[in-house]
Amino acid sequence: MKTQVAIIGAGPAGLLLGHLLKAEGIDCVVVERQTPDYVLSRIRAGVLEQITVSLLERLGLDGRLKAEGLVEHGFNLADGERLIRIDCMGLTGKSVVVYGQTEITRDLMDAAPSRGLEVIYGAEDVALHGVESDAPAITFRKNGAERRIEARFIAGCDGFHGPSRKAIPASAAREYERVYPFGWLGILADVPPCHEELIYANHERGFALASMRSHTRSRYYIDVPLTERVEDWSDERLWDELAVRLGPDAAANITRGPALEKSIAPLRSYVFEPMRHGSLLLCGDAAHIVPPTGAKGLNLAASDVHYAAEALRGYFTRADNDGIADYSAKALARVWKCERFSWSLTKLMHRFPDDGPFERAMQVAELDYIASSVAAQTSIAENYVGLPV
Repeated sequence: MKTQVAIIGAGPAGLLLGHLLKAEGIDCVVVERQTPDYVLSRIRAGVLEQITVSLLERLGLDGRLKAEGLVEHGFNLADGERLIRIDCMGLTGKSVVVYGQTEITRDLMDAAPSRGLEVIYGAEDVALHGVESDAPAITFRKNGAERRIEARFIAGCDGFHGPSRKAIPASAAREYERVYPFGWLGILADVPPCHEELIYANHERGFALASMRSHTRSRYYIDVPLTERVEDWSDERLWDELAVRLGPDAAANITRGPALEKSIAPLRSYVFEPMRHGSLLLCGDAAHIVPPTGAKGLNLAASDVHYAAEALRGYFTRADNDGIADYSAKALARVWKCERFSWSLTKLMHRFPDDGPFERAMQVAELDYIASSVAAQTSIAENYVGLPV
């Protein structure tokens, strides 16, 4: 099989890129190792910046998002005594939309057949070949048969554990990583949220987050040591801990219910450079990971896809190679700013094992400064709603 762009990974990044390319008349094929049901079973965040919303609007795939998404004009930081509201709309004129990543994936997946986007699921042993040439290819096995797709470019949208990043030689790459000494224990339940906006809480017992997926489905998190096991946290124990960490005002409005899903997600900050090598472009988690504190993971993938789609459109429609050449630098400039924000918010709202009285005093002082400073709140709001693309 031959195509112009072979896309590895049918998560939201790969599907979004595929739809954008097809809309420009650029031939592409998406290859995914898992089944559609498995892809949709992955529970992820759902706070969307304008870049993500705009791309779905451009494709005309924002119908359910508009009907079901929750527009959030702000969010809250809790310091144990008060809620510090960050008025994103008032400070920046922008908002975010709460709409689950699973739902975005479903919308993109459902639209693929009618728009001629071919997605090959169940592709085993995917391997990349000739990425330093102008004629790269990918090979894989499907139903026991060997398959090969030849392309002009390969887009690696296959996540942190996929094969794309590994196709770039170590001599041409540089990695940056910070692994955090805790994970987020999350519970998803069909209960109304305890607050109309998200709450990020810094409590003496640890971090907590109150968020939502809809008016009737809530997502809560607490941070726990990496040695903890989900099996040791009954629903009741987790609800009790959330009530303590979120504070009495939020606790009074918590509706408890059985867990639909419960898991512990480790936290890390990670950046791989460059994001382009020869005819291979990396997008999303294949190139970078952010802790979920700043709600940047999916949105960074969307901005990568935006840059990649523009670069590929220039190449195929105008024979312009500048966008391809500049892709990595342009994407990484935004990646590092988002990494900075996610890292700083993680440091502010979590208790690290090695922190002492001085570090705690710095958190208290920073939160007090944020509570009293419009400039500080504006900076946080600008980063939260999304920096310019």
